[in-house]
Amino acid sequence: MTPNDDASTSTALPPARFRLAIDGSIFGWASGVEATAAVLDAFYDAGGRLISTADHYAGGRSEVMIGNWVRTRKRRSQVFLATKIGRHPDAPGLSAHSIAAAADACLERLQTDHIDLLSFDGDHPQTPLEESLAAAKALIDSGKVGALSASSYSGARLLQAKQAADELGLPRFRAVFSPYSLMTRRPVENDLLPAVSTLGIGIFARLPLANGFLTGAYRSQNDVPESVMFVDAAQHLGRAGFRVLKALELVASEQGASLGACALAWVRSRPNVIAPVVRAASADQVAELVASVDIVLQPHQLAALDRASE
Repeated sequence: MTPNDDASTSTALPPARFRLAIDGSIFGWASGVEATAAVLDAFYDAGGRLISTADHYAGGRSEVMIGNWVRTRKRRSQVFLATKIGRHPDAPGLSAHSIAAAADACLERLQTDHIDLLSFDGDHPQTPLEESLAAAKALIDSGKVGALSASSYSGARLLQAKQAADELGLPRFRAVFSPYSLMTRRPVENDLLPAVSTLGIGIFARLPLANGFLTGAYRSQNDVPESVMFVDAAQHLGRAGFRVLKALELVASEQGASLGACALAWVRSRPNVIAPVVRAASADQVAELVASVDIVLQPHQLAALDRASE
C-alpha cells in the first residue's frame, strides 16, 4: 500500500483521502465520549476518512467509541478503519489463537463485520512469522480483514516477513506504522525507508508532531503538561529541538501557517509516506491539522528543515 495504491482496500477510497489520518490513541483516555465524537465529526466533515486505533488503547474503549460513532452516524461505508492487535491483555502476542481472538474482539468493539487494515502491533519473535501470517490469511479469506500491516517493525523483520509470505503463499504486509517526525528521523530513514522502498509499501507516520513539541507550545519543562501523553515531548527540549523550532518558525512565517501544519507538511513530503497519523483533542485542533493538507513546502523550505533536523 503506497500513497497511490488503495486497490487492495475494501472501501477503495481515493488516494487523496489518505493524506491525513486521525489517531484514536487518546479516545477513551484523554478524550471522553462527546469530545471524541466532536473530533471525528470535524475530521469527517473536513474530508478525513482514515481512522487509526489499536485494541489496547484505553483498554479497548477507543475502539468502542469509534464504533459507536460509525454506527450512529451510519458511516461505515465511507470510512477506512485501521486497528492494531498484539498488546491487549485479553489476547496478547501474535499466536494464531491470540490473533483470531483479538480480531473478533476488535470487530465487536468497532461494531463492524470487517477491518480495512489490521496491524501486528510490535514484533513478537517468540511466535514464528509463518504462524502469524497464516492466521492473518484466515481472517482475510473470511472477509473479516481487508489487508495486513505492521507497526513498529524493523526493516530487517519486514523483509523476513515478505520472504516467508512469498514462500508459503501468505499475505504480505501492505504498510507499516512507525513514529516519524522532524525529531525522530534516524530510525526511519536509516532502517525502515530502505526496506519499505525495496518492498514497495508505504509508511503511516505516527506522532508526526513529536507528542506536540513541534507545535511550538513547549519551550520549557514548565510548559509540558503533567500527563503521560506529553512526557516524550519534554525529551526534545534542548539545543537540537530549539534549532528545529527556529527553522519551523521561518517556514511557517513564509507559508502563513502554524508550526504544526508545516511540520506535518514536511512529513507528507517524505518518500513512501502514506499519511501522518495525528492526535486531536478538539474540533478546533482538527481544523488546524486539516489545514496542513493544502500546504506544499518549497524546495528551500524543505532543505532548511532537513538541515535543522539532521
